[in-house]
Amino acid sequence: MTEPRQLDPYASPKTFYGAELRRLREAAGLTQSQLGERAFCSGTYVGQFETAVRRPQPDTSRLFDEILGSGEHLQRLCRLARENKYPDYFADAAELEQMATEISEYAPLLVPGLLQTEGYARAITRAGLPLVSDAEVEEIVRARMGRQHVLESAVRPRMWVVVHEAVLRVPMGGSTVMREQLCHIADLMRSHTVFAQVLPFGSAADAPVNGMLSVMTFDDAPLTVYVENAHTGQLIDEPALVARYQKSYDLVRAAALPPKASLALIESVAEEYTTP
Repeated sequence: MTEPRQLDPYASPKTFYGAELRRLREAAGLTQSQLGERAFCSGTYVGQFETAVRRPQPDTSRLFDEILGSGEHLQRLCRLARENKYPDYFADAAELEQMATEISEYAPLLVPGLLQTEGYARAITRAGLPLVSDAEVEEIVRARMGRQHVLESAVRPRMWVVVHEAVLRVPMGGSTVMREQLCHIADLMRSHTVFAQVLPFGSAADAPVNGMLSVMTFDDAPLTVYVENAHTGQLIDEPALVARYQKSYDLVRAAALPPKASLALIESVAEEYTTP
């Protein structure tokens, strides 16, 4: 059970939701565990909503309203609390990566967001959203850079990344941007902030994973997988399917170059981007 902590209910829609959930639960004479049992989740999960650790979920809010007899009160608050600087399909994953103890990611086309430089993030955002305003592009870039604070934390997650060689070879944003990006990844590897491997073209057939894949590990929750394609993404927590994705990631990692060889290749390609 998550212990109560002092929150300002009016600090944000998420804290107001948490305060209201706690008020309604206590008025019904239920503990977090009892409410969780009736809503098919754990008491710890309920506590994370009440303390604004996690964003409210629409389906769970509907169940809470039914159990607590609160009409659609929590569902309406949920809609407010889920307004976010990230696309809705990614917002929950962005929240979870801040809580993870380990993140294992495979990137077949683009540098993972947590490793992107500002120039690279701007280039891929402009390429993917050619019709949006410059102000909107900058807002997206700021949000992505903000996510990276998790790697600067004293309790940062262990991060293991496998990138396809194509990620290194496609000159997103031009030579200067790519050289800066690859040097940044190399710096993160040398500082042991991130463990990275490159899946070379010649080995890609041994690890046929089609899209971006992230496996997140937590101290007090099961593994969760996030998969993403163009303009959409999905969180997966069904144990059997998570296990299959974990095996797929293991195959990718086994087929990739070792970290030292990967670092050498990244540095070599970075130097190629300086050649006229």
